[in-house]
Amino acid sequence: MDANQPRVGVGVILVRDGRVLLGERAGSHGAGTWALPGGHLEYGETVEACAAREVLEETGLEIAGITRAPWSNDLVDGTRHYVTLFVVANAPRGEAIVLEPGKCRGWQWFAWSDLPSPLFAPLAALHAGGYVPPGV
Repeated sequence: MDANQPRVGVGVILVRDGRVLLGERAGSHGAGTWALPGGHLEYGETVEACAAREVLEETGLEIAGITRAPWSNDLVDGTRHYVTLFVVANAPRGEAIVLEPGKCRGWQWFAWSDLPSPLFAPLAALHAGGYVPPGV
């Protein structure tokens, strides 16, 4: 893929008990920032299928109630262009575990009004734009 070609990412706003799940990024672009679970949309994949696959691969959680949310258009680390499609979902049971330790240092639940910093660029743009997910 051309390094200058925009990529499509999917960010999953996982809501439970009025809080959202974030992980501290490691070993990748945006390392040291806090991000939602998610990843790259694969060829032929729906946004919803991508969200479910990525959350399961990264956290071990199965999600339900997926609804579409806004999107963002960002340069990440000044070198990568991403259009990120956000969805809101819930994980009715289980605890998030780190299944990709090279990419995430740990998962934690946060109030939307009190997110840690620094935030990963797409999440920072969504939050700064005033979006508030249902259920938080």
